[in-house]
Amino acid sequence: MAAQRWMCTGLRWSPEGPELVWSGGRRSALTWGQRVAFGVREDTVRRCVGARGNACPTGAPVPARSTGARCEECGRLDRAHSVAADTIADDPRPYRVYLAWFGPGMVKVGITAEERGPARLLEQGAVCFSWLGTGPLMAARRTEELLRAALGVPDRIPYARKRTVRATLPAGAGERAAEVRELHARAVSLGNWPESVAPQPCHVTDHMADFNLPHADPATGAVTELVAGGHVAGQLVAAAGPDLHLDTGGPRGVLVLDTRLLPGWELIPAQAKPEITFPTKEFSARQDGLF
Repeated sequence: MAAQRWMCTGLRWSPEGPELVWSGGRRSALTWGQRVAFGVREDTVRRCVGARGNACPTGAPVPARSTGARCEECGRLDRAHSVAADTIADDPRPYRVYLAWFGPGMVKVGITAEERGPARLLEQGAVCFSWLGTGPLMAARRTEELLRAALGVPDRIPYARKRTVRATLPAGAGERAAEVRELHARAVSLGNWPESVAPQPCHVTDHMADFNLPHADPATGAVTELVAGGHVAGQLVAAAGPDLHLDTGGPRGVLVLDTRLLPGWELIPAQAKPEITFPTKEFSARQDGLF
């Protein structure tokens, strides 16, 4: 009988917490303390996941370290209808502008559809955030660009930077919220917002408890790629954005698994003892090279 095989499409955040989503739509809720274990078939390669619900016509191989899991052609198709890529302007839904904080000196401005609530912030691994305003898509985008220039903050922060600072985040919610409050006050004091965007008062939402970070040992490194024949087995102690923090036991302790590395691989059950045989990289004490 053929071995059971899974195709993971990624990690999603629901009001109940993180969930792994599988090909076909099935979801597996993740809970703190549960065992996460799977392997990659020895005789397989990672293949393109396609775009916009369509399979890749060639099933093209994709690099193991790619977080998009798409070939060049499917990548173009996926970006062809994307808010993030500014390729749609007629979305009638209201959008929210937000400030998101990932660690000291790491604040970004962004937009998300109002109907999504805080899901986008959880998906990005925002430790805390506040809404700035609400309005039509293009007006929200203009506001985002205005604030990015006026406040001197980016519209994206690499995940490598986010995950390396989680071990040293301030313990107090007030300290974590301080930069967001300061930048929010500066943002609303500007007088040239688009008229159709209504400013919102500062209310900082903190995700430390949602991510379970206060109750988890700091991560010491991260998986860099999945490989055929490799496996992972560990206890889930925290999650933030697409990252699972897994306690593998032994000297390496907690390692981060970016679930964006999973799509495109055929996964199989693993019964191994707690460990990770995929390539990993330790977090450096000096992080200057990441900035």
